[in-house]
Amino acid sequence: MANSQSSRGPGLTGPCCGWPRAACQGEQGCPTRGRSGIQSCKDHRDIDQNTTRESAFVHAIASAGVAFAVTRSCAEGTSTMCGCDSHHKGPPGEGWKWGGCSEDAEFGVLVSREFADARENRPDARSAMNRHNNEAGRSTILDHMHLRCKCHGLSGSCEVKTCWWAQPDFRMLGDYLKDKYDSASEMVVEKHRESRGWVETLRVKYNFFKHPTERDLVYYEGSPNFCEPNQETGSFGTRDRSCNVSSHGIEGCDLLCCGRGHNTRTEKRKEKCHCIFHWCCYVSCQECVRVYDVHTCK
Repeated sequence: MANSQSSRGPGLTGPCCGWPRAACQGEQGCPTRGRSGIQSCKDHRDIDQNTTRESAFVHAIASAGVAFAVTRSCAEGTSTMCGCDSHHKGPPGEGWKWGGCSEDAEFGVLVSREFADARENRPDARSAMNRHNNEAGRSTILDHMHLRCKCHGLSGSCEVKTCWWAQPDFRMLGDYLKDKYDSASEMVVEKHRESRGWVETLRVKYNFFKHPTERDLVYYEGSPNFCEPNQETGSFGTRDRSCNVSSHGIEGCDLLCCGRGHNTRTEKRKEKCHCIFHWCCYVSCQECVRVYDVHTCK
């Protein structure tokens, strides 16, 4: 593939948060789980410069974001460089037939590989780590491709059902990569001499743990303290962050507030309630005021 395709391919237009627009798809997969962790999802531009597990997550989800956006752009017909996938259909199943536009995720992954890995060509440990995590992020899309179907017929009778290959919801990919972040493997750096000079590679630090596969995230630096604000690391701290008082997980007040305790206040919220569907065709709702307990870190 020519370099012009990797830098100006489908969906790769304009800067956004230090990444092209397609990479910012990764940010849409972040808030679902990122808000519940001690590190803030907004810190990624500073995290990207280190080799912690947070950097591993940022590279994985940004790389997946590029592949996802390019693939979706091709299927929607907004790019003249690509189109629908016609290579992985096979025979139809019982009660359905092929139709619609199957998303060509392999093309999206190819463009993402050309784009996201372009600057990771140094023989050092950081580039080796970033290449690995970029590929792990892209693999999540290929691993979660699935059939999406639509019924056709009078009054939704589903007399005919057409199906096509589709990417998963990106928030699901974000949740999956967040699980990979939680189980990321710590590595150590090894140096050895090759014909081109000294080369750094990564080796698993603890042999008694499961060795990482190509779909696992890896890192080799410890994470900074995200409990307190720190301009050098890009941490916003956890003060005033909302927490879950009933959870023992990372989003729970005990862990998220780093032992400082939490404040509790009541908050009134107006919400729609007692909604009724009227034929045909509108919905009417009443407005209810509900009281919630809101817990925030001290």
